[in-house]
Amino acid sequence: MRQQGTLILRLWNSAFNFYSAAVLLFLIVPILVIVPLSFNSSSFLSYPLSGFSLRWYQTFFNSQEWIGALGNSLLIAPLATLLATVLGVLAAMGLVRGEFRGKGLVMAILISPMVAPVVIIAVGMFFFFAKLSLLNSYIGLVLAHALLGVPFVVITVMAVLKNYDTSLSRAAASLGASPLLTFRKVTLPLIAPGVFSGALFAFATSFDEVVVTLFLASPRQRTLPIQMFAGIRENLDPTIAAAATLMIGASLILLIVMEVLRRRGEKMRHSPAH
Repeated sequence: MRQQGTLILRLWNSAFNFYSAAVLLFLIVPILVIVPLSFNSSSFLSYPLSGFSLRWYQTFFNSQEWIGALGNSLLIAPLATLLATVLGVLAAMGLVRGEFRGKGLVMAILISPMVAPVVIIAVGMFFFFAKLSLLNSYIGLVLAHALLGVPFVVITVMAVLKNYDTSLSRAAASLGASPLLTFRKVTLPLIAPGVFSGALFAFATSFDEVVVTLFLASPRQRTLPIQMFAGIRENLDPTIAAAATLMIGASLILLIVMEVLRRRGEKMRHSPAH
């Protein structure tokens, strides 16, 4: 009887592993299909490949439109990430340490950009920013992208702060440290993995944003995803495959960094000193 139960458990584990592998392939294969096309010598995005070539990468780096779009993304995304990180950390600390009425409502409002349809947010931003004369400006795009990134910072930092030992802050205060010095020397180093993880999520959200940017940006502020969207809509340029491959590589780097930060956070939480 025990052997039969063990056999059934093994079958269930095998079926679950097979299902997980199938779902993983379903998610990854469509992404990886684009990578070989970026090295295709043909002028069409189609299989089989006609030959190996780097012409589309040369086109990407020699095109003023593509490089300009990449430059806009590399300008807007870091600024939006910095703003989202500062606001998200402050909000997370207030929600974790503060006790006030309407705390749940404030939390719901802060994470609403993550759950609400992006097109609704884009329409609302369009009319709101129009009154502030922030349409077709880099400032407006930075503010909009920061708003979309704040929920990711808030959630990740709150998760770290809930495991934070507040006696460390009290000990620093008892030794004469100011609240700002305590945060900079004690709290921030311990919650740094969560802060960096949230910042990476905010950066990825800003760098990949399309809908909000379509509503708020002018052709001069066209970002890399917008340039790719225009390339698909107007003419199927294989340079899109090269741009997509570069973005996949950047995403892999972000995932590796996030995994390193996660492991560092786990070590810090389980270390004897902590």
